[in-house]
Amino acid sequence: MLRNWRQRITITDIVVWAIGIILAIGVIYGTIVTLRAQIYSGTTWIDLAITGLALGGIYALIALGYTLVYGILKMINFAHGEVFMAGPFTAVFLAIYLDNIGFLNTNPIISIILITILSAIVSTTIAILLERIAYKPLRGAPRLVPLITAIGASFFLQYTFRGLYGSGIKAYPEIDALQGTWEVAGISIVKTQAVTIIGAVLMMLVIWAISRYTRVGKAMRAVSEDKEVSALMGIDVDRTIMNTFALGGAAAGVAGILYVLLFPVVNFFMGFIPGLKAFTAAVLGGIGNPIGAFLGAMILGLIESIGPSLFLTGLGIPAPYQLKDALAFVILVLILIFRPTGLLGERISRTKA
Repeated sequence: MLRNWRQRITITDIVVWAIGIILAIGVIYGTIVTLRAQIYSGTTWIDLAITGLALGGIYALIALGYTLVYGILKMINFAHGEVFMAGPFTAVFLAIYLDNIGFLNTNPIISIILITILSAIVSTTIAILLERIAYKPLRGAPRLVPLITAIGASFFLQYTFRGLYGSGIKAYPEIDALQGTWEVAGISIVKTQAVTIIGAVLMMLVIWAISRYTRVGKAMRAVSEDKEVSALMGIDVDRTIMNTFALGGAAAGVAGILYVLLFPVVNFFMGFIPGLKAFTAAVLGGIGNPIGAFLGAMILGLIESIGPSLFLTGLGIPAPYQLKDALAFVILVLILIFRPTGLLGERISRTKA
């Protein structure tokens, strides 16, 4: 038995587990020191948790695009961050126009709906064009080819929108109705965060209902199981794949507007970091599993918001919140090392792998 164990365990495994243990000890130690010192009040922790839920909702909508496409094509659409960027970067011009004519603040609900619809339409259109032009011709190619194509498409979209809209930052105008806070059960919640959480949950429910109860959703589930059998049963596989990209694009467009409610500036590069974090969330939950994507996104949002203050303050780091992005990518690396299938992903047998 000892001989078998020594044959299975390599030096690399020992080093990896040692790194994981060191990181775990650092997190536990930093958390204990922070909580004992009582550096932050209970209200601060609640505010950070609400911020984390808002971020998690946005990441969940973006992550759906990754996980839906992977569930059907078994590919990672690394251009999805630019699909997310395209919607709000286009809708900002409508928002500025509505603000200039005084319509934005006199009719805030209608204005937000119009801006969201435009963002969703643009992102959906970009997602469909990506699938038709870049990915469909490569459907039978080795997996590495679509992956490289997706990275190329990402750069193409970034610099196309840079050329169309400029390389500068554009700001969304403030909506007076969303300034300030709401009191819920004695807790003050920033209005933009509340709208973001509610909007993300509603959009998730819409997507879940579409995938569960509509013919489009049933076709998507069937194609995800087996393309050849689905085609024999009369399902249009090409149209179903296009619908999958369209649904992911619409979710990304809505996520873009929710994102600018929290961070009201846009530029051609704005989709890169949120796209990587949403991919991290999808991997954390189990790539290809929509419920896992939602769960992973919420966990990632909470860790990103609470983690720096909770883990790093106790370690004596002077500006812990500057490392919030690093935390997300450390999580990605650890997941890929210790549980590459994610929290709710399928366990892949050694023979199948």
